[in-house]
Amino acid sequence: MVNISFLNLRVIKENSGRYDVNKKIQSPEDVFEVVQKVIKASEYPEENLWMITLNTKNNITGIFTVSTGSLNTSIVHPREVFKRAMLQNAASIIICHNHPSGDATPSAEDVSITKRIYDAGKILGIELLDHIIIGDNKYTSLKERGVF
Repeated sequence: MVNISFLNLRVIKENSGRYDVNKKIQSPEDVFEVVQKVIKASEYPEENLWMITLNTKNNITGIFTVSTGSLNTSIVHPREVFKRAMLQNAASIIICHNHPSGDATPSAEDVSITKRIYDAGKILGIELLDHIIIGDNKYTSLKERGVF
């Protein structure tokens, strides 16, 4: 006789609220506005990586904290990003993270993980639309920089 577990996966809403932002993401500026008003990324003293999930019409369906790091680094693996995206049934995603130093210039590690997440998304059928790095009242879009 073997004991076999039946399992269930769920996404649980932790919080919600009304915000004066566009629900439909059409540009990096739209993402920056959401990150500033909803996530308040510039208030975090350590690096955090967030993911915004979108439906087929680029409407926001959820926001997840994927990882919390230290003063100048946040460890992230594509698996951690996409398990959340799949549970949310996302058509596409946008990732963003803050640089507590205030400098929104991407590091070599930022570029490397972006490429890995982009490649993983292509395999899974969940497109990475952009990776936005947040500094002091400014941002950098890795998509606009041609990273992917």
